[in-house]
Amino acid sequence: MLVTDINNVKIYNLSGGKAVPQWLIDRKQKKAAKKNADDDRHIELIQDFDMPGVASCISISPDGQYILATGTYKPRVKCFEVCNLSLKFERCFDSEVEKFAILSDDYSKIAFLHADRYVEIHAAAGRHYRLRIPKFGRDLTYHKPTCDLLFVGTSPEIYRLNMERGQFLLPYTSERPSAIDSITINPEHQLICVGTQEGTIEAWDYRDKKCCGTLDVAANLKNTNGVASTTALQFKNGLTLAAGTSSGQVLLFDIRARNPIASKDHLNQLPIKKIRFQPNQNSVYSLDAAMLKIWDETSLKQKAYIESSSNFNDFAHFPGSGLFMFAQEDVKMLPYYIPSEGPAPKWCSFLDNLVEEIASESVQNVYDDYKFITRQELAELKLDHLEGTQMLRAYMHGFFINIRLYNKAKAVSDSFAFDGFRKDKIRKQIEASRPARLQLKSALPKVNRELAQQLIQEKHMSNSKRSAIANGLLGDDRFKQMFDNPDFEIDREAEDYRLLSAVLKRADRDKARRKENVVVTAVEEEEGQSTDDDLYSEKSESEKEEEEEKEESAEEEMEEDIPVRATPKHTKANDRRNKSAKGVPLGYVPSDDADTGKSFSLTVEEGANFDIIQPATKIQSASLGKRVKKLEHATTNVLFQNGVGRREITFTTTGRSKGGKNGQDRDRARYQSELKKHKEERRQVIRSAKGVIKKTIMKKH
Repeated sequence: MLVTDINNVKIYNLSGGKAVPQWLIDRKQKKAAKKNADDDRHIELIQDFDMPGVASCISISPDGQYILATGTYKPRVKCFEVCNLSLKFERCFDSEVEKFAILSDDYSKIAFLHADRYVEIHAAAGRHYRLRIPKFGRDLTYHKPTCDLLFVGTSPEIYRLNMERGQFLLPYTSERPSAIDSITINPEHQLICVGTQEGTIEAWDYRDKKCCGTLDVAANLKNTNGVASTTALQFKNGLTLAAGTSSGQVLLFDIRARNPIASKDHLNQLPIKKIRFQPNQNSVYSLDAAMLKIWDETSLKQKAYIESSSNFNDFAHFPGSGLFMFAQEDVKMLPYYIPSEGPAPKWCSFLDNLVEEIASESVQNVYDDYKFITRQELAELKLDHLEGTQMLRAYMHGFFINIRLYNKAKAVSDSFAFDGFRKDKIRKQIEASRPARLQLKSALPKVNRELAQQLIQEKHMSNSKRSAIANGLLGDDRFKQMFDNPDFEIDREAEDYRLLSAVLKRADRDKARRKENVVVTAVEEEEGQSTDDDLYSEKSESEKEEEEEKEESAEEEMEEDIPVRATPKHTKANDRRNKSAKGVPLGYVPSDDADTGKSFSLTVEEGANFDIIQPATKIQSASLGKRVKKLEHATTNVLFQNGVGRREITFTTTGRSKGGKNGQDRDRARYQSELKKHKEERRQVIRSAKGVIKKTIMKKH
């Protein structure tokens, strides 16, 4: 018996425990079962409670004394008597059973709907009669007041077979649906309700044989693709109806209103197969292929759930108790017991005493006394010579070996395993005691450091989507092992990583290229670069004029005296870059042309920059409008492309005077006079506050 605890609700799997291999003979199976350490706690609630292949349907007789189940292969029905906890009888069919209905209080009258359109009526002694319906059937039910057996299927008609007269009656025909998936009858006022493939519920009154109402279930569903069909129906009382859809939602309706009073989503997009109520606990049980959900009818809060190892096909619930029976896509039919949903039935009242003493345990392997190993593991244990003998049992891509033989071979082949385990344990204990010492902590983990660094960088990116993903990976505890456990470290030698290496290298190369294109420069104010220093200095105006005249005369002497010599290209470029950065005016007069004998001059204003490769720091940090305004002057025109990148400069040369050097001197004198005039206008606009302060102080005195 296995115990799981979900939301403080204990669920007991009565069929859980150690399994015995099927290839063993009966005598060895019984002997192996007796060797189990927990044999005294092993529970077999009903003997041979299984099917040869798959169990499709399961139901409990109204008197609660019999459990009937259908399955394959060969198609059959099994009847278990609960008072004896064993099989009562077993019958086989020619085709698989879709659904069946118990017509009496016990097993004496049963109707089976087959997949090939046949309907079989069985009595206590065996098959009583066999007939065929016009269309393939999907569901059936029995209407007791009229003794009508109702069938629905791939047509809009509800076929009626009267069991008292033994003949078909006129069917109920609906004009809207193309097919009907489910049918149910209200136990109080005998209203017949069917669920259609178009997502509606139609109600039929058997007295006037007309459709008396329609509920649109699909219109009340949200976030669904297409139209969901109504696959399951169940009445709780005279007014409350539960409807399950093919999209995995359960809706509770009051048949007097069109809108649902509650809605529950299974969140797995699987069709609802069956719905049952537990009025004593105010619980609703809804089944799909993956799980059975137990939830509160009022608050819609989930109480517990039972997950399937293989797909569920059907379930049966003993009314007023906590015992469930499941038919699944497996050999076993599973009994589950939930004490919080009710006491055990009278025939298994011993469960209430046993569940308090049984502890939880888990099944580790397919068979607990046998270990599955691959051919490679078999060669490592040096037991490959046993292949083909009775010591190994071939299964899929490996073998089953006795666990005792496996442990002995493991101990012999790896005799130093304990020493390695002991050293590893000591190392971990030493590392655990080291945090008390002084350590230099790093923000990056020991495992997958590069990945963690990349995620940290993406966390601070402006892209909100990538930042949220990186923050989730770093902060979620589910991914904590990826940076702590060495088993999750990225293996760069793996084949999958080699296949992606070309893509990763290309991405790294693009990142490096983008980093090289971004030039990070610090904005530093250089001395002597501002043209307004004379306006804010503490020197008097007369001193400033004297200094300016000296500078102008020195510049003229340098231009006249220093000859132009041929220098290497890189030296000229460096000189030009340095002078333009410092704001020193350049004068360049090349030698006379050999053909024309004429010369030309290139004059550059102070502040002009011809450095195309590395722009000035102040220009680079400024906006585009400020850059253009800064570099505009009389002789140059600068065109920017992509900000820092390519620049295009156009300039005009001064007219060549016939006088040669006299014309050049005249142009230089004109430039100097214009510059001097500009400075004088600036001084008139902005005056130093030093003189104003002195005047105000003297007036006070």
